[in-house]
Amino acid sequence: MPRFAIKTPSHHTTWDRMLEVWQAADRIDLFESAWNFDHFYPIAEPTDGPCLEAWVTLSALAQATERIRVGTMVNGMHYRHPALTAAMAASLDVVSGGRLELGLGAGWYQLETEAYGMELGTIGERMTRFEEGTEVIHRLLTQEHTDFDGRFFHLTDARNEPKGIQSPRPPITIGGRGERRTLRLVARYASMWDTFAERDFDEWHRLRDVMWSHCSDLGRDRSDVACSSHLRVDPDPDPAEVAGRAGRMFEHGVDVVVIALTGAHDAGTVELMADALAAV
Repeated sequence: MPRFAIKTPSHHTTWDRMLEVWQAADRIDLFESAWNFDHFYPIAEPTDGPCLEAWVTLSALAQATERIRVGTMVNGMHYRHPALTAAMAASLDVVSGGRLELGLGAGWYQLETEAYGMELGTIGERMTRFEEGTEVIHRLLTQEHTDFDGRFFHLTDARNEPKGIQSPRPPITIGGRGERRTLRLVARYASMWDTFAERDFDEWHRLRDVMWSHCSDLGRDRSDVACSSHLRVDPDPDPAEVAGRAGRMFEHGVDVVVIALTGAHDAGTVELMADALAAV
């Protein structure tokens, strides 16, 4: 059965507009989850425009909705210590009634990291930090006590209580395309892998096969990892055209189509999309 989500990037929009869109999606059973993003600067021009912080808005949106699952696609590992991320995730899973989807990524946006004096590092450093941080988060969400001694993170008899409602922890979504390290992390920890399939379906199939190969190596059933892909929607969309593109994604094996909206969209857009997508 086709599965759909919405995503509202937190840039070039207002709180009122995000709230309106999420509450509309919450009323429509077709949409199983709703996502924001994790940036401090807009990633689309103009980059000096407004950008709401991810965890504050996600917490508020979780309280303003009742049914839909909620998440950030995806949290940059270098923005916060993973122990902090784990603590926030556990608490948000509690206050949302067990609806959190935990998105994780290595981070990439040089502009905002340089402006804030954050350390992004080389690709290799980012990936080591990402691997370590994901393991730290997993342990803190599932274990009573955690010790960890890595290159970037060090924990001694660390606790994270209370745990979230979901057992053994909130499901993890990992975004990225790195074949050797990112996709192996997906196979080890994730319930969903996110990337852009529509850019090149042949390449997406190849990457999915690499991820499945990692699953086999780790003794994990590949059906345990869903594959999601963004479908970007124009400011004045043609619902039939959007539904047709979604249908092609499902034909290629995408499990969850994420309808990526903009600040120009409102509740009416969500309702129009739902009517068209229901026929896919």
